[in-house]
Amino acid sequence: MKKSQETRTDAASRAAEPALPGRRSLLGAAAVGALGLVALPAFADPAGLWKRIQARKELLVGLEGTYPPFNYVDKHGELTGFEVDFAKALAAHMGLSAKFVPTPWSGMLAGLDSARFDVVINQVTITPERQKKYLFSQPYTVSGAQILVRKGDQNKYDTIASLDGRVVGVGLGSNYESWLKQNAPKVRIQTYSGINTALQDLEIGRVDAIINDRLESAYLLKHTDGRVVAAGQPFSKQYSGIAMRQGHPQLQAHVDAALAALRKDGQLAAISNKWFGMDITR
Repeated sequence: MKKSQETRTDAASRAAEPALPGRRSLLGAAAVGALGLVALPAFADPAGLWKRIQARKELLVGLEGTYPPFNYVDKHGELTGFEVDFAKALAAHMGLSAKFVPTPWSGMLAGLDSARFDVVINQVTITPERQKKYLFSQPYTVSGAQILVRKGDQNKYDTIASLDGRVVGVGLGSNYESWLKQNAPKVRIQTYSGINTALQDLEIGRVDAIINDRLESAYLLKHTDGRVVAAGQPFSKQYSGIAMRQGHPQLQAHVDAALAALRKDGQLAAISNKWFGMDITR
């Protein structure tokens, strides 16, 4: 029921909440010049990637382009989505334009390794295993498991414990199915091959709740006219960040500074609300 959950993390990393990378100290960072460049401490960049990016005035961004609402081609043939808007705003804060390099997910990290692009902005979950091989920005989206219920039931079924003895819909073979079996044995599980059928059953009362990915759910709820709502707080949280090759801390520092600026000026939250109707970035 959720593509990113099933293709971007393995079972072990999905089961445990990944640790956030250490926060960078950007004391003294300030916007300078008409292009909005940020004054940062000098970082070693032996391969000179940041200088090459500045010279070309473009940030090469790897993404799928087939993953709505994050990044996809609309009916007019234009690349659009939450991450497309985010990448453009991020690049602008660094005095750059974003140039997108659509790539299948199966070859995404290999494309980063081979320098086809500078960064990957494509819901890459931050895991300890990936942090050994790649640099990551601070997280720009926070996902996790979310309980969905009929409007009016959001205070009744707002925790897993409150669902004991109730029928709960989940994706067949999903991480949520296995999680419930291990952690909520009193829940009666109903599996589905697609989220649309699960939502229909929820609305007519065949199930009492659905557990699905928070980010996908936020997008889906925009199209239920308020009949289905989120209940309680997400659990088993996951964090997505911008992935970069190791050895380029200067690029990482500029990316983190631009991301912090987008948070501070409200652009990041505004982009999130445009696509999801809520702030999925915290």
